Amino acid sequence: MDANTFSNRVSSLTNDSCQFLKDIGAWNYVEQRRTCPIEEMQVWDGISGARINFSAADLPLQTTEMSRMTENLNLQRGLLKHLSRIPEVQLLDNVRVTAIEKEGEANGWPLVRLSNGQTFRTRLLVGADGPNSPVRTFAGITTHGWAYDTHAVVATLSHAPRTPFQPPNTTAYQRFLPTGPIAFLPLSPTESSMVWSTKTALVAALKSVDPSMLVTFINAVFRLPEVSIRYLHDLLLSSVASRKALTVDEVREEILWRERSHNISATSAYSSALSAGEVGIPPEDSEFLPPLITSIQPGTVASFPLRYSHADAYIGDGGRIVLVGDAAHTVHPLAGQGLNAGLADVQVLARTIETALLQGGDIGSRTALLPYTRARWFENHKILSAVDKLHKLYSTTFPPVVWARSVGLEVINELDTIKVALMITAGGGGGGPRADGSGWRWDVAAKGLENFNSTADTAKVVGSGLVNVVGIGLQRLGNALSQVGRR
Repeated sequence: MDANTFSNRVSSLTNDSCQFLKDIGAWNYVEQRRTCPIEEMQVWDGISGARINFSAADLPLQTTEMSRMTENLNLQRGLLKHLSRIPEVQLLDNVRVTAIEKEGEANGWPLVRLSNGQTFRTRLLVGADGPNSPVRTFAGITTHGWAYDTHAVVATLSHAPRTPFQPPNTTAYQRFLPTGPIAFLPLSPTESSMVWSTKTALVAALKSVDPSMLVTFINAVFRLPEVSIRYLHDLLLSSVASRKALTVDEVREEILWRERSHNISATSAYSSALSAGEVGIPPEDSEFLPPLITSIQPGTVASFPLRYSHADAYIGDGGRIVLVGDAAHTVHPLAGQGLNAGLADVQVLARTIETALLQGGDIGSRTALLPYTRARWFENHKILSAVDKLHKLYSTTFPPVVWARSVGLEVINELDTIKVALMITAGGGGGGPRADGSGWRWDVAAKGLENFNSTADTAKVVGSGLVNVVGIGLQRLGNALSQVGRR
């Protein structure tokens, strides 16, 4: 694509994932100018406004970024170029798998039949074929999970460059709303990617409106209080249902009226009246919000369903079959861990195959593959469970839950040790999986959350009344989160 245009499917590669790609030589073929570092993150509760910020500068390791954004196409191109330079690897293009069969006996080798008439008899068949994996179906591996009642809307956003008085466009923003989180992910000085998870009916309405209307809604969703966002959503849905089209001017007028009713100053970064291209000293609160969107790259608005899914096993009963990536697990994109978990699968599987070869074993045997599934299934289960619980925690508007999660978030924001543990947990600290394939980062995070419980215990003895209740609420929240870390 042209230098100033970007695909709408992007991923946030953790430092662990980037290091793995460098170690195998693939990173050399990824276009660096089409990648962007994430040096900070601003995450906040859409109802209470409770906020937590992460910065790579707080990490105790020698890294200047928390992760790196890239288009999926850019990464795929780099991997294909790398593979094309390895003579032992044969790439088959413009063909499809027509059937997978088992050869003869019960534990026979898989036979992969292709549309060009070829048949491959495989010692080891790796299913890296997505969430609807035919390889998984052939192996008879069952899954557990559920579909969320939300879809993700993606788009490539254009905005004015940061002024000399602002930091560069290397901050990711995410606001959690009851309908789902919306994320702003930097790609270049003037382009960023959006992932907006929301209800199915609203997704259809957002995709049907004029791009200028969608720009107005995106800017409002990052800025207006939740009660006004809910009204705007109802306004859009009713207009679609009645087939009475809203105009951009009507929506903007409604937003301006609501900003005045919420006492939002016209000079605040929370005001849509502030010119997106204004040059000068930025508002004092501009660091808390992404820049105002000016347009959407044509053809990039799309959506896809979200679900939680985890295979009950990663290898077939008789061996010969192994699953990686989305074929083994799918997760809500709110934490950006899907691709990174898949790359960790590949890293551990490669090491497992190497070990079997060095020991003279059969790489397709169940015995040779067991170390892979032992290392990765439980680690992926912990990630999937944590993200699923986070999604459910922020989907409720029940006041006591909103209060508890908000207090917990603000307390964590004041505890640097726990914040660093959470960043390391998300793969921001480098180092990759341990030799046994397990995730030491989750152990660090769980330990940090146990310290969080101690903070809650301290709060209980500070005084009586509300302080007592706060301490108990924090302790329960901390216990729940630490249990997520242990599972």
